[in-house]
Amino acid sequence: MAPSKYDEKKARLERNRLRAFQARQSVHDHRRKRRIRDNWIAGILVVLVAVGASFAQVFYFSNGPGSPEATATPSPTASASQYSKPDASLAEDREWTGQMTINDIPLGITLDGAAAPMAVSNLVYLSQEGFYQGLSCHRLTTTDGFGVLQCGDPNGDGSGGPGYSWGPIENAPKDDFYPAGTIAMARQGNNAESMGSQFFIVYEDTTIPSDQAGGYTVLGTITTGLDDLKKTVVDKGTADGSADGPPAVDTVINGITVK
Repeated sequence: MAPSKYDEKKARLERNRLRAFQARQSVHDHRRKRRIRDNWIAGILVVLVAVGASFAQVFYFSNGPGSPEATATPSPTASASQYSKPDASLAEDREWTGQMTINDIPLGITLDGAAAPMAVSNLVYLSQEGFYQGLSCHRLTTTDGFGVLQCGDPNGDGSGGPGYSWGPIENAPKDDFYPAGTIAMARQGNNAESMGSQFFIVYEDTTIPSDQAGGYTVLGTITTGLDDLKKTVVDKGTADGSADGPPAVDTVINGITVK
């Protein structure tokens, strides 16, 4: 018996519904696969960002703060030849207090001559000689959780020093953690005997991985004025907008006095 017009219409509707269902299913499958792909990409990007941040921290200190090029010792300058390495006894095994002025911002400081006698003797000696007056703070890092301002290079590029170098490392934190306000000595990577005049101020809690030589000599603390330094220098970022470079604001040590 020939199919009726009703049966043909019903069959046609069924075919249309089937095609519509298949189309919806195809769109659903495509969206599901795209979500899976996007989730994978997002996950990979998160990992890459985290690895990149960690690499940036390790890379910054792989040559040591103050030593962008791995030279044997800090390069002496003509004006630095008059200076000679002081004896560690100058620190007198005591706490020193004073003021470091940067861009006319007074920073109260304390120096621990008992925990870091050579580092404190060195800073006291160079300060008394007027070595630091007019020197720049040439390097700023702005990575989240990794903030330091590096100063004390007569060359202004991380390659200079007072004409001598010294070691070993003193009073380095065992957990590689440097709280905000820490004053620590810069050095070349993997070289405990390469300290000179360069130091860095930690302006926010920071972890610096130790290298083969160890950590970084902590000689003192900023007790007052750190917030003002952050507002006027750190918050302006670097000159080229990167996370590691010269400060956008010219930053100069006006002087250091201790007693």
